[in-house]
Amino acid sequence: MGTQVEADRIVRPAAITVRTVEGSVIQGKVNLGSERRVSDIFTGSDKPFVVLFDAAYSGGSGKVFIINKAHIVWIEPEDEQLAAG
Repeated sequence: MGTQVEADRIVRPAAITVRTVEGSVIQGKVNLGSERRVSDIFTGSDKPFVVLFDAAYSGGSGKVFIINKAHIVWIEPEDEQLAAG
């Protein structure tokens, strides 16, 4: 996992799989930014939406999704070191 700095913004992509309440499964990346773990994005922030980029869904790839956190059933980080803990 690499870290890039773009115009004073930290970009730290983390690969995850998301399952939504209606059963959709989306694989993509979230930007950890200054957060330590993937769980911090979903539990430590009051922002109602999360952005998945470079995502694959329904046969397409390279997509961007803005997902309401209230519609997520579970999230699986690909890198266990970036999971909760």
